[in-house]
Amino acid sequence: MATTQIAAQKLGKLSPRVDVRTLSLKEYIDRARLPEPPDVLDVTTHVTDWPMYANDRIGDCTTAAAAHMIEAWTAESRGAAVEVTESSVLAAFGRVKIVDPLTGEEGAVELDVLRDWRKHGVGHHRIGAFARVSVHDHLLVRTASWLFGGLYIGLALPLSAQSQQTWDWNGSLSGDDRPGSWGGHAVDVVRYSHGSLTAVTWGRLQDLTWSFWGRYVDEAYCILSNDFLAGDRAPNGFDLEALKADLALVTA
Repeated sequence: MATTQIAAQKLGKLSPRVDVRTLSLKEYIDRARLPEPPDVLDVTTHVTDWPMYANDRIGDCTTAAAAHMIEAWTAESRGAAVEVTESSVLAAFGRVKIVDPLTGEEGAVELDVLRDWRKHGVGHHRIGAFARVSVHDHLLVRTASWLFGGLYIGLALPLSAQSQQTWDWNGSLSGDDRPGSWGGHAVDVVRYSHGSLTAVTWGRLQDLTWSFWGRYVDEAYCILSNDFLAGDRAPNGFDLEALKADLALVTA
C-alpha cells in the first residue's frame, strides 16, 4: 500500500487507561508450568479476507480489531472464518466511542472496548476473561499469543511507519520516529516468528519487527474466547477456572 494511502487511513485508539483491577497474565503462566511456546505461530491460514470495517473513514480501529480477532479465532477452530458485519462493528464502537470536543475526532480506549465486548459482544460474539500482557516480556507475548490465538494490542504509531512496508524501528525516538507522532492504533497479532510479528490492520496483514514492538506497543491483552477454545476446553495446562474466578471479583 502506498504511503499516501496508508496516511489517509483512520486510527482511533486513545491513550491506555490503567486500572489496577485488570488481571495480569504472568501469575497464571507461572502457576501453570506450561511448555515453551512454538517458535512460529500463524492463525491466518484459513482466513481469506480481512474487511476494512469502516476504519478507512471512521476511527473505529479498536472494534475493527475485535472483529478481526473473531475471524482468526473462528477460522482456526472451525476451519472457516466468521465475518462480523460492519454494522455490528460500528454498533459496538458507538457504545464506547469518545468524541474530542475540539476536533470532533472519534476514538476509544481499549479497556472500554474489552469490557463492552465481554458484556454485550461484537456481532453476538462475547468474550470471557481478558488479561494484561507485559509488552516487554517477549516470551510471555509469544506464550499468550499461542494460548489464546493472538493478542489485542495498542500502538503509539510514529509518522515514519507511513513509509515502511515492514514497521521497524529506525534507531531514533524523536521527530517522525517519536511514539504517537502519527497517533494511537489498535490491531490484533495473528502471527509471530523469531524475526517479526504480523498484525491485521486496514483490511490487510502488516508485518512489524520485535524492535518496533519494543518501542511502540503500549498495551497488550490476551482474551479468553469460546470462538477459539471450543467451549470450556482450557489451553494446555492453563488454570482457566482460577482465571474465571478472579475475573468475577474484579470485573464490573
